[in-house]
Amino acid sequence: MGQATTDMHDRTPTDETRRVLRHFLAALAYRTQKALRDAPPGFADFSAGAGTRTPRELVRHMASVLGYARTFFVGGVYRAEPLESFDAEVGRLHGMLGDLAGHLAAATQLRDLTLDQLLQGPFSDAMTHAGQLAFLRRLAGSPVASENFLFAEISAERLGSSQPAPAAPDPAWMGTVVQWAWKLARWQARWKERGRTEG
Repeated sequence: MGQATTDMHDRTPTDETRRVLRHFLAALAYRTQKALRDAPPGFADFSAGAGTRTPRELVRHMASVLGYARTFFVGGVYRAEPLESFDAEVGRLHGMLGDLAGHLAAATQLRDLTLDQLLQGPFSDAMTHAGQLAFLRRLAGSPVASENFLFAEISAERLGSSQPAPAAPDPAWMGTVVQWAWKLARWQARWKERGRTEG
């Protein structure tokens, strides 16, 4: 009580805010490519089960989500139609990242939305889906090697599909530990379920 409250719609975007959001988009580009790099043949259409998106569908959805975000800069509507190949889908996604970053760099005026909402909505949605791509790699039997992202070479000037290799990869043995921990967790879950069924 006694503290002034500020409506987020009244905040004036700063250059620093836009810089951070451009870096967020660059981190999204980096993490997406990390999840897709060296994926096994057929990964684009890998299915984890009924009702789940394949990597191809996830990448298309990410482009759609970010295309929706772009409409608040340029107007209109956006729908990501299926493309002829997975590479084309990935290329469109990175093109959308670059387009959004360009609007942020140019301080293009947002329409009926704040940068806060852009972050908490479509930007965060897309980052969640990048994590799902990495999870699908593990389910497909080709887990992504872990790394310390604090030291990743991420740049707002690099939003395309060509991203650097990890600057601080975790030791090779750590991947083995994580894989065994994952198997143990699945075994424990099955054992508990069996116990409930027999009980």
